[in-house]
Amino acid sequence: MKSKRQQEILNIISSSEIETQEQLLEHLRERGITTTQATVSRDIKQLHLVKELTAGGIYKYSVSQRKAAAGVAGRLRTIFRESVTSLDVAQNIVVLKTMPGLANAAGAAMDGMDLPDLVGSLAGDDTAILIMRSNTAAEEFCDQIREMLS
Repeated sequence: MKSKRQQEILNIISSSEIETQEQLLEHLRERGITTTQATVSRDIKQLHLVKELTAGGIYKYSVSQRKAAAGVAGRLRTIFRESVTSLDVAQNIVVLKTMPGLANAAGAAMDGMDLPDLVGSLAGDDTAILIMRSNTAAEEFCDQIREMLS
């Protein structure tokens, strides 16, 4: 429930100019999610949301770019340390071997991170393929992951 609520919060702030927690609560209620202001406040902190000034002169919630980058690296590290047993590259395709049953989770996590060079993923039980935009992007991604894991 928490991850669904937090994903909805991210969807809401990306599609609407949300100035207050009360507005955020109302948008969540419209989407069938009932919660409290205290919970939304904790979600805002955990999601690293900040208020930024818009061109229209109002402050709205958005994801902190500095914290978002750190969050992606932390999530990648956790996912790969917990599930990935090996990786290799073949042209623009990265092949991940995982513990049994974890390939879908690894692929879904990658898809959810909005990596600019990732086109998409396809996963089975213990193998996931990540389709990158170019051969170079696939090689660089593998190098980054290997460095992160060492």
